[in-house]
Amino acid sequence: MESVTLTLLSLSGTFGFPSLAGAVSAACGLYIILMMALMCVIIYSRQRKKAYILFSVAAIFIMTYEAMNLYSAGGGKMPLQGIVWQNTLEAAAFVLTNAAVFQLYRKLKRAGAWSLLLLGALLILPVGAWAAGILPSWISAANLVGFTLLYRLIVLTLSLVFIIPRIGQPKKFALGLLFYLLWLGSLWLRGDILAEKGATSTVLWMSFLPLLYYTTLFLILFERIVELLQRIYRSSITDGLTGLYNRKYFSGRLRRYMEQGIRVSVIFCDIDNFKKLNDTQGHARADDVLKQVAQIMEEELDEIGLTGRYGGEELVAMVVDRRAKVGQVAERIRERVADESIVTISVGHSTLKKEMNPDELVKQADQAMYISKTTGKNKVTAYTAAEVKKSRAARAQ
Repeated sequence: MESVTLTLLSLSGTFGFPSLAGAVSAACGLYIILMMALMCVIIYSRQRKKAYILFSVAAIFIMTYEAMNLYSAGGGKMPLQGIVWQNTLEAAAFVLTNAAVFQLYRKLKRAGAWSLLLLGALLILPVGAWAAGILPSWISAANLVGFTLLYRLIVLTLSLVFIIPRIGQPKKFALGLLFYLLWLGSLWLRGDILAEKGATSTVLWMSFLPLLYYTTLFLILFERIVELLQRIYRSSITDGLTGLYNRKYFSGRLRRYMEQGIRVSVIFCDIDNFKKLNDTQGHARADDVLKQVAQIMEEELDEIGLTGRYGGEELVAMVVDRRAKVGQVAERIRERVADESIVTISVGHSTLKKEMNPDELVKQADQAMYISKTTGKNKVTAYTAAEVKKSRAARAQ
């Protein structure tokens, strides 16, 4: 029994004796994982993604066995059964974290879910049977701890083959797996290292390998959450088809620029004969044309303003760069649409004057566009009060 105990102690997380390095490592690990768990709970309350559940469960397992490590590092005596279950928790947490990273980028299909359940059964059943006393007597606690280490090595290999090619941040994840592999190697060799003289620095270095692994996991999770939140925010302020800003966001930005005293100009574009295009060539073709016109506008407004979709086939832009001449920008957009697409556009533009509000500025550009539309299409018109009165008089006759 004593030899088995010594073997297990050499494979346990804190070298089996009071260790300042082990205590610091366990405490820091607890803190990092606690932050990950809290982050997952908060994000899951807003975005119901299964990856956050897996991360949270894995975090509970990790915090449990790191608490055991902290207890051992403080001089506590860990029973044999506790050491076996500690290593089992480590292995289970490793499976769950790998599955969670995969779920951050890909949906776990039925085959993947069954594979995950099978991996869990292969780990829990032997340990559970040992705890229940129904395994053969020649299978010792040390055998089971060795099995959990081999199990983690197999899971690590599967992760390298199947997960890395299918996720974002593959380099970070591969680096985390490298730290974990070094950790596994240190667990296998720990007994031999402890027997050597002058091994203090090696022991210290090995104690912090788990922290490097946890830090990598934290960075992967944090970066992915930021990416998803940015995507959610982007989708809330942009049009899903064209990628331009939606009407609400465009109007808000226009109002802020005006409140800051910036001289803003608005360009209002309407695709000519768009309904006919929809009816004759179908909605898919019309959508492609709309996206093409939107792309041209984005390119022309790059670094001098921003663009938006006002509704239907109506696209708008604001010019905030004082060096840019709004008439020339509008004309370039019209020319490029006529040259590069199968449609033309009618364009109007207006520039901010004193005591105007955003709605009035957009309305003036819209009125100028309407003049272009009713006087031949495929042209640019600058807003003037005289031209608007003339257009209204012509319509009244």
